Amino acid sequence: MLLARYQSDRADRSILEATGLLERLLQAAEEGGRTGSAIEILVLQALAYHAQGNLPAALLPLQHALVLAEPEGYVRMFLDEGSSMMQLLREAAAREINPDYTAKLLAAFEAEQNRSAGESPLPDWKSQSSPALRPLIEPLSQRELEVLRLLKTELSGPEIARELVISLSTVRTHTKSIYSKLNVNNRRAAVKRAEELHLI
Repeated sequence: MLLARYQSDRADRSILEATGLLERLLQAAEEGGRTGSAIEILVLQALAYHAQGNLPAALLPLQHALVLAEPEGYVRMFLDEGSSMMQLLREAAAREINPDYTAKLLAAFEAEQNRSAGESPLPDWKSQSSPALRPLIEPLSQRELEVLRLLKTELSGPEIARELVISLSTVRTHTKSIYSKLNVNNRRAAVKRAEELHLI
């Protein structure tokens, strides 16, 4: 909200409040081992500095976010930030910051733009198939696949967390990401879609 306010009124107070709040939130997320939250906060920090026109400062939290996000395969978190994030990723690519992952994210942005323009990013033979059976544009990470396999069982969220030796908030973060990647909104639909795609 503070970032949006700064972009509309360019009031320094808004951006200072935003950056101060993000610093405190990042510290709390890192101390609590909440990696998903830390990535989101770092992304917002990068956008805050970018909004101020401070590219070197913006690239520092972006690089940190990329390092944390790459092992888990986060993509949607970056895509949801729109054109400002795409510009930042292009700057990162030009400086060879996490080049493989940055290229993957930029390709996902391009695929998203093609879909928005009504063009299919898939080859013709795939686009003729049932939407439910089309391959995922954004693959699930190894950890997300582990969570997904346990979602098929009768285990509750806390029981899945204990099984994988991770926190319940991390299970929720993975589950949210799984739903987004599979384009579903509940556990049963996620399992059904995963079975159709032979992921489990």
